[in-house]
Amino acid sequence: MNRVEIFTDGACRGNPGPGGWGALIRREGEEIKLYGGQARTTNNRMELTAAIEALSSINDSNTPVDLTSDSEYLRKGITEWIGNWKKRNWKTAAGKPVKNQDLWRQLDAIAGALDVRWHWVKGHSGHRENEIADQLANLAIDEMLEVT
Repeated sequence: MNRVEIFTDGACRGNPGPGGWGALIRREGEEIKLYGGQARTTNNRMELTAAIEALSSINDSNTPVDLTSDSEYLRKGITEWIGNWKKRNWKTAAGKPVKNQDLWRQLDAIAGALDVRWHWVKGHSGHRENEIADQLANLAIDEMLEVT
């Protein structure tokens, strides 16, 4: 069975500020580009949104997925931290509410229905697919700012 490869990135100009997300999806040799943005958001919210949007585009839950991001927040959050957050009723170890809980819950539900392997790559290091995802995230911001 062919794996789907997903490469995601989020960007924000100001934090908070106008933000964008981008995803490059590779399936059976074809590359699909997705992107979008929000007028006032944070970089972390855009990183999460990129993964949510890309994984939501996978309509076969039996298809294995490799998702690569330059966000340790995203990768560690979904692979290491989320279990404890859920055990503590969405509180951090310090007892504070988990930031971006709405998006973490959404990502958990979507990723939980798929076979996803999570990978990290250093950002802005010349990794072709990560650079494309970054360009898409910034394109979303540029297009949004042109309209306003």
